[in-house]
Amino acid sequence: MNTTLSNQHDNLTRFLFEEDAVRGELVTLEQTYQAILDNHDYPPAVQHLLGELLVITSLLTATLKFEGNITVQLQGDGPLSLAVVNGNNRQQMRGVARVNGDIKPDSTLKEMLGNGYIVITISPDKGERYQGIVGLEGDTLAACIENYFQQSEQLPTKLFIHVGEYQQQKMAAGILLQVLPTAENGQDSFEHLATLTETIKADELFSLSTEDVLYRLYHQEEVRVFEEQAVVFHCGCSRERCEGSLLTLPAEEIDSILEEDGNIDMHCDYCGNHYIFDRVDIAQLRHTLNQHKPH
Repeated sequence: MNTTLSNQHDNLTRFLFEEDAVRGELVTLEQTYQAILDNHDYPPAVQHLLGELLVITSLLTATLKFEGNITVQLQGDGPLSLAVVNGNNRQQMRGVARVNGDIKPDSTLKEMLGNGYIVITISPDKGERYQGIVGLEGDTLAACIENYFQQSEQLPTKLFIHVGEYQQQKMAAGILLQVLPTAENGQDSFEHLATLTETIKADELFSLSTEDVLYRLYHQEEVRVFEEQAVVFHCGCSRERCEGSLLTLPAEEIDSILEEDGNIDMHCDYCGNHYIFDRVDIAQLRHTLNQHKPH
C-alpha cells in the first residue's frame, strides 16, 4: 500500500483486495453527521441510529456505477415512524427522522420502529428507478442491510459500523466488504478478511488516518487503494423549488392560508431553512406563470 491519504474526516475511500476478488469501502463522518443532527432535538438513540444510517447510505452510494442517488428509509409503527438518509454519487448527504413518542437511550432498533421495514430506492439520473424492501429481520441495521444484499443480489456483504464521540465531537464511521460479482470462489478469503475487519475498534476508526486503518487491518494482504472522495452535507432545497411546489397547489388553498396566516412558511425538515411567501410573492408567481402559459 503506497497511496498517501489525508487524516481529515468526512472522506470515503474505496479499496480492492486484488488476489481475493473482494472490494471494500471505508468512510468516516464528523461534520456531515453533525449537520444532520443540527436544528433537531433527537433522542440519543435516534441520533445513534441516524449515524448508522448515514454510514450505510454513504457506503451504498459508493457502490453505484452510475450518476444518481440512493435513499435508505426506515419506516415503522413505533415511536420512531421514519428515519431517512439520501445520498448521491458525489457523496452529498442529507437525512431526517420523525419521532412520535418517548424513546429510551438504550432502545433497540425494533423498540424504536416497532413493526417496520427498510426501503432502499436507487434513482439513476438516466434509466429505471429501482426499489427494494426488506423487513427488520436483523437485530442491527447492519445485519438488515447484509440480509438485503444476500437476498437481492446474492453478494456476500459485511458491514462494520461504529457511532460515538471522539475529542467531544460526534462521529460515525464504517467499513463495507463485498465479494465481487465476478468472483468464482471468494467465500473463504471473504470470511478471512471479515474476521480481520471485525477487530477494528471505534476509537481506531475515529482517530487513525485511512492509510493507518487499512495497514492496521490488512498489512499482510495485497490491497489497492483508490483516491478518496469527500463526503458533505447537502440539502438541495431552494426558494425556486418551493415556488414550484406552491404552483401545484389549488389557488383557493393558497388564498386560504394567506387569509389565515398572512404568509406561507415553507420549512425544510432536512436543513431547517424557512422560505416565506407573502401575498406580493404569490401574486408575482401567478403573474409569471400566466405570462408563460401558451395563448
